[in-house]
Amino acid sequence: MLRQHSQFFSTLMFLGDLLIAVGAWIGAYELRFATPLVPLFHPEETVPPLAQYLYLLIYLVPIWAVVLHYGYQYQSRRTTSIGRELASLTRQIGLGMLALLAVTFLDRRYSYSRVAFAFFGVLCLGGMSLYRLAFRAVLREMRRRGMNLRYVVIVGAGKLGREIARRLNAHPELGFKIVGFFTRRLEKVKTFVDTIEVLGTYEEVGSFLKRFQIDQVILALPLEAYERIEGVLRSIGDAPVDIRVAPDLLQYRTMRGSVEEFEGIPFVNLQETPLVGWSRLLKRLADLLVAGLGLLLLAPLFGVIAIAIKLSSPGRVIYRQERMGLDGTTFTMLKFRSMRERAEEATGAVWATPDDQRRTRVGAWLRRFSLDELPQLMNVLRGEMSIVGPRPERPVFVEKFRQLVPQYMLRHKVKSGMTGWAQINGWRGNTSLERRITYDLYYIEHWSLWFDLRIIAMTVWRCLAARDAY
Repeated sequence: MLRQHSQFFSTLMFLGDLLIAVGAWIGAYELRFATPLVPLFHPEETVPPLAQYLYLLIYLVPIWAVVLHYGYQYQSRRTTSIGRELASLTRQIGLGMLALLAVTFLDRRYSYSRVAFAFFGVLCLGGMSLYRLAFRAVLREMRRRGMNLRYVVIVGAGKLGREIARRLNAHPELGFKIVGFFTRRLEKVKTFVDTIEVLGTYEEVGSFLKRFQIDQVILALPLEAYERIEGVLRSIGDAPVDIRVAPDLLQYRTMRGSVEEFEGIPFVNLQETPLVGWSRLLKRLADLLVAGLGLLLLAPLFGVIAIAIKLSSPGRVIYRQERMGLDGTTFTMLKFRSMRERAEEATGAVWATPDDQRRTRVGAWLRRFSLDELPQLMNVLRGEMSIVGPRPERPVFVEKFRQLVPQYMLRHKVKSGMTGWAQINGWRGNTSLERRITYDLYYIEHWSLWFDLRIIAMTVWRCLAARDAY
């Protein structure tokens, strides 16, 4: 019955997509020729009859049916994010548009407006996207109410199996109902694990599936028990269930892990370099825009600060210091000088303190509002830094910290920043390294352009109200 329900929902979405495609094509005709949005390019041009555009539906409907159906648009997507689903939909619509344009090139009976095709693509993508959002919202509400469920058993009641159960139970909108665990030895576990019943041993999975309707089996065996997978699969046999394997690699995952496939072989990526492709380009464009505008608008302030530094103490205006950035490479970071010239000759590299006697009077004021960091806008333009990212440290400190703090060097998988998630949450200067790394890695894992804008806005506010910078 559950599989029949699944087929019903897939068919409903498929038919809805075809209706949206037909409506989008007719809507594109109306927008092009019945509205003043885009005037006719030639005054003598006549408006083509609607029947001419309806003729193309002979090709459009089957093309869309094939492209969407074989583009895996109607598989169960309970655990797929809406972003990935819409990205897949965009690719399929693009493919369909190319096929439709090829048909119009081969069938010269009529010619069609390119503007109308553009309208069609936008309307089709927008309509199908909204349809999916609404469909997803309805299904998730149904699942919260106990309908449209998938019944799951987990083979393995260890740490990994319990973590999978916890995460599935935390999202009732996905509609996974955990029936129970299978474990290696019954005498070593309780009748229930985390309120979930223990149904039997690994060898009893197959007999259980014959007696009860189960939709999915999740293999969550520890690494030392992987040799038992073959026996479990043999026990399951040809039972009509989906089988998923959850690799026991959680303890080895460090940053932005993922799974990909090459020639039919799955690869589990335990650690990947973040911010690649379009994300990297988008962040770089944002850096150039913010840094360029910042230098332009703050030029008068730069002049005032330079004069104040010169008048308050002898020495350079700009202080240059070696820091470690992306992939462990070093660069020269720029700052307005806030200490006496050659202040570290006697002490060497040390942390700044609240009552640091090396500061000048102007330097103390600059540090209070973080104005000494402004020259790093030049580092951003040169590509050595980003506006937002983990703050760069001096190599002498990095060598010490990497020995003390696990995963410390992972913060160097992205460009260093003028400001960062750790800094605006109070973890700057001589504070807990462990907490700072936790915040830096959180930023890397959850990066988005909106997250960067949020951090920039919070930085401006905290600088204006700052009392803890030194």
